[in-house]
Amino acid sequence: MLTQRVTCRAAPHIFVKNTHIHLNSTAKTRELGIKLGRAAMPGDVICLDGDLGAGKTTLTQAIGVGLEVQEKDYITSPTFAILQEYQGRIPLYHMDFYRLTSEEEIEGLGFDEYFYSLGLTVIEWPQQAIDLLPENRLYLTISIIDEQSRQIVCDFGTSDWQKRLQNFVA
Repeated sequence: MLTQRVTCRAAPHIFVKNTHIHLNSTAKTRELGIKLGRAAMPGDVICLDGDLGAGKTTLTQAIGVGLEVQEKDYITSPTFAILQEYQGRIPLYHMDFYRLTSEEEIEGLGFDEYFYSLGLTVIEWPQQAIDLLPENRLYLTISIIDEQSRQIVCDFGTSDWQKRLQNFVA
């Protein structure tokens, strides 16, 4: 079966291959994140899975740019705080579940309530919450290809993210 290669108009080095996005630089990762932030709507959930150093926080920082989070509110990894909130055109709830061990712990802390809020929830290390995640989430698995290149596998769930991604990928 042939796979259609689709190139992003604004960033010709980003292309979608079925549900795979190939990025050949940190700049291209940032471009994708900005576009995700611009396309985000209240109640969206974006999950970022990948090894340490894969670019989850870099992508979240760029999503914040697309959401118009003020530059003075520098987005950092919430590994120790678990949750950071930022104000933009819609709120950004940036979560990191790396240190959490179970769905019960996530529910007990009330983090699952953010999944249905009026902001965008971005979750790093979402595996601990897999059964709590709404079906209409965007789940991105980031793999390191080399120092600069990344491959992102997209699981759109029941969301309309695939359609939204196609709005800026042609």
